[in-house]
Amino acid sequence: MTERRSTFQSLHIRNYRYFWTGSLVANVGTWMNRIAQDWLVLTILTDNSALALGVVTGLQFLPIPILSPLAGALADRFSKRRILQLTQAALMVNALILSLLVSLDLAQLWHVYVLALVQGAVQAFDSPARQSFVSEMVSEKNLPNAVGLNSMQFNSARLVGPGVAGLLIGWFGVAPALWINTVSFLAPIIALHLMRADELHPARAGGSGRGAVMEGVRYLLGRGDLLLIFLMVFTLGTFGLNFQVTNALMATEVFGLDADAYGLLGSVMAAGTLTGAVMAARRGYPRLGRLVLALLGFSVFTLLLTLATSYWVYAAVLVPTGFVAITTMTTANSRVQLTTEPEMRGRIMALYMVVFLGGTPIGAPLVGWIGELWGARATLLVGSVTTGLVGLFVGLVLLAKSEKYPPPLHFLEVTRERVRRTRRSRTGAAHPTTSVPRP
Repeated sequence: MTERRSTFQSLHIRNYRYFWTGSLVANVGTWMNRIAQDWLVLTILTDNSALALGVVTGLQFLPIPILSPLAGALADRFSKRRILQLTQAALMVNALILSLLVSLDLAQLWHVYVLALVQGAVQAFDSPARQSFVSEMVSEKNLPNAVGLNSMQFNSARLVGPGVAGLLIGWFGVAPALWINTVSFLAPIIALHLMRADELHPARAGGSGRGAVMEGVRYLLGRGDLLLIFLMVFTLGTFGLNFQVTNALMATEVFGLDADAYGLLGSVMAAGTLTGAVMAARRGYPRLGRLVLALLGFSVFTLLLTLATSYWVYAAVLVPTGFVAITTMTTANSRVQLTTEPEMRGRIMALYMVVFLGGTPIGAPLVGWIGELWGARATLLVGSVTTGLVGLFVGLVLLAKSEKYPPPLHFLEVTRERVRRTRRSRTGAAHPTTSVPRP
């Protein structure tokens, strides 16, 4: 019998509750900042340049593949809580500089480029510490729930932030949204300070220096299941999740609308991702079959976005697109954390962030360039085709490796295993006991 799970069970843990609340406030500000920054680049600093927008997005993620392996080693070596306190303070200072430049009418495109690069560098150290810190606040049993709740608060912020930012930009310009983002970083800084250190469960410290980074790489290369997950999240992050660019292009270029409509698209998509996150918080052990099916679903719905005939049809299809996207991300995240040794978790999550976000410096400018050459719909088609092909490939590999799938594939796999055992018993050959991997 499947254990009944509470959607909010991890919020009963004091430290996690503080962490979750502080992150929610900061993420509302972050989503407001994204809309304001995109609108600043598109309508104030350039003449609706998709390439410039893609470059800004790419620069935000460029430091991740370079710095994240080192950041992961640091997360395994030092206090993740202290690392997060430092990174949140640094992100607040970076946001403050952009807010001042815009408010004083001094902002130029190269300023946005530089600040985006700095933001990416800080986030390269923030992400692996943040991802692996969750397992120090909650038990392994509650980890899938906590990961789902993290996605829930992130997408709740995504639901609120873009819509509020769009209204503020329409009424007062981009500066107020940028200032709200700056102040919002106080919430996680205060939350981290209020945590009880004696209620945390830090993992045994890992190695240090370059050897620790290489140890993490060798561990990953020895785990074929993790490599398949990394392939899927790399494709999704590089070619699929470029809605910061594609939604802006569809709203302005295809449908001829303004900031309010663009901000609404982010909120509409967040309705789907929020629903997916709520369901993820209620699920148990993350299955690989669910991950493959979610990625294939993302490919299908992105293809439907490509064919959307009106703004409202496009907005409606964004809901299920967001649902399958967040299902893919939460399943992959939970699976990686639960199947990785605690002392390796910081480094593996750093490498996870490298492949998930590190392709964006390539993908975002490429998508922007494709948008300028062939239009906004072509940017969506790229994401649909690439994720679909990788999903099919991984699905076939897992079937060949006898991975357990949900029905009906699980029934087929169990049947295959029983046939193997019957053949062995008839031959009378000695063989080790085998079993289908746990769900």
